[in-house]
Order: sequence, then structure tokens, then C-alpha cells
Amino acid sequence: MAGVLFEDIFNVKDIDPEGKKFDRVSRLHCESESFKMDLILDVNTWLYTMELGDKFRLVLATTLREDGYPDSGEYNPQESMDSGRASSFEYVMYGKVYRIEGDDSSQEPSSRLAAYVSFGGLLMRLQGDANNLHGFEVDQAMYLLMKKLAF
Repeated sequence: MAGVLFEDIFNVKDIDPEGKKFDRVSRLHCESESFKMDLILDVNTWLYTMELGDKFRLVLATTLREDGYPDSGEYNPQESMDSGRASSFEYVMYGKVYRIEGDDSSQEPSSRLAAYVSFGGLLMRLQGDANNLHGFEVDQAMYLLMKKLAF
């Protein structure tokens, strides 16, 4: 799909392992099924509740437009939810990549990378095989889209 940087199914393995720090936010620790990526993600629990063992589809994209063309740069919630990529998801955040860390000790193509994204202060770290994070760049804007799966 055009504009999609990463997509996989994740399982919630742990919630707030260091203890609850904020009333309305939970930190999820998850593992992906296909690519064995590790995900740490802050979620606004007033808007979207997650339970231990939940499975969800996660998409990271540079645009909400299905055709992959860039967004207008202005957010219109009605337009975004009625058509385009966001219409088939339950939870959407917009943020920016602020750091990418690599395993500098190895020049192998199988080295691991970690991409860090801030969604207005809610943080995400996606870590795993560098091949799965090749489209990520520092200061790149992106959308996170989530939908729980029945299993």
C-alpha cells in the first residue's frame, strides 16, 4: 500500500510494567506476529482501552490518503474518518519520528534498529530488523492507526 511504512499484527504482552505513571495513559509492551518486532506504545486509555492479551493491527503511514499522495497538511476529523485509510481503524494518532538508533557494532544487513516517535507526548518505540524500518527518517511525520482484532 502506498504511503505505508510498516504494518503488522501485535499482541499485548505487558501493560505498565514499571507501574502506572499517568491516569489516562497506559504503556503497552507488544510483540508483532510476522516480523518479530518489539513495540512499546503509550495509548490514551480514555479514548482507547487495551487489555493484556489483546491483538491489534498496527499501521504506520505517511498519509491517510489511500492513493499514497501527501495529505493537505490540515487535519479535518470528519474528512479523515469518513474516507481514506483512517475510516477502517479505531484509534489514530499523528506524530513525528524524533530518533532512530541502530546497532552500530554490526554492518550486517540483519542489524536491529529502533525508531522513536512522539505523538503529542505519547511515545512509541518500534524495534527490530532494520529491513522493516528502512522507510523511517528523523523529523518524518507519520500516522499511527490501530484496530483491535477478534481472536
